[in-house]
Amino acid sequence: MLSRRPRRNRISTAVRELCAETGVRPADLVMPLFIQDGKGRADEIKNYAGYIQIDEGLKDKTASLSYNKDCFYLRSIADIKRRFPDLAVITDTAMDPYSSDGHDGIFSEGGRILNDETLEILGRMALAQAEAGADIIAPSDMMDGRVGYIRNALDNAGFQDKLILSYTAKYASSFYGPFRDALQSAPKHGDKKTYQMDMRNVREAMTEAELDVQEGADMLMVKPGLPYLDVISKLSQSFNIPVAAYNVSGEYAAVKFAALNGALDYRAAVTEILLSFKRAGADFILTYHASEAAQWLTEKA
Repeated sequence: MLSRRPRRNRISTAVRELCAETGVRPADLVMPLFIQDGKGRADEIKNYAGYIQIDEGLKDKTASLSYNKDCFYLRSIADIKRRFPDLAVITDTAMDPYSSDGHDGIFSEGGRILNDETLEILGRMALAQAEAGADIIAPSDMMDGRVGYIRNALDNAGFQDKLILSYTAKYASSFYGPFRDALQSAPKHGDKKTYQMDMRNVREAMTEAELDVQEGADMLMVKPGLPYLDVISKLSQSFNIPVAAYNVSGEYAAVKFAALNGALDYRAAVTEILLSFKRAGADFILTYHASEAAQWLTEKA
């Protein structure tokens, strides 16, 4: 006779719910949004079902639009915070959406990305976002030293209470395609492999995390999420601050278009993906599925 039968803990819905180790709440989800300048516009983004296209806008080599106080995205942040003061607004801090070169750092004549010169621009951008009302500044550029530079800039300007969510392990990934289509931010020259992480490396992520914590990061992030669940797990086990997973545009598009073509059950697949992030150790998840998933979770409750 078998004394241990694990299937007993799966015998019914009520028992399965009682024994569940992991769950997802609406509060665990962060919704990435694109802001479009202009009234009455809704240009759908190629390969991004359900999302609209943003205008390319005015771009230059130093991404000056990103910290111009009259820029529509900064005005939008201020307006959102006036209307919804309790909403936590997280801002992406990086040059590429506003750079004519499409890189996260200053692109030099010789094809190099200038690390230290980029930090000043990131500091200006972070300050402009904080002044507009952003609650959490999220540098996604992967320049060395940017967390410490931004922390000092915020503190010296009186923004000690602003949090920094660092894109700690942002990998050079093939899953960013729809996002780059949306922002028209693909590099005009070369690629991003000299600053985004090598997909083969895990110890490197630990080094990045250690530096970010030392420099003042309040939260860490792994991007993309699904191919790097092991990295999420290692960071979660090693650092006593929140760890986030970014369920990126290519992951979203793959599931969305597969579901539209009848290849899988959309709701079931999304639920399984979100649970995988939580099971790996993510405290919260940035995902384009957030609005729908939150609705499902609310209905279930």
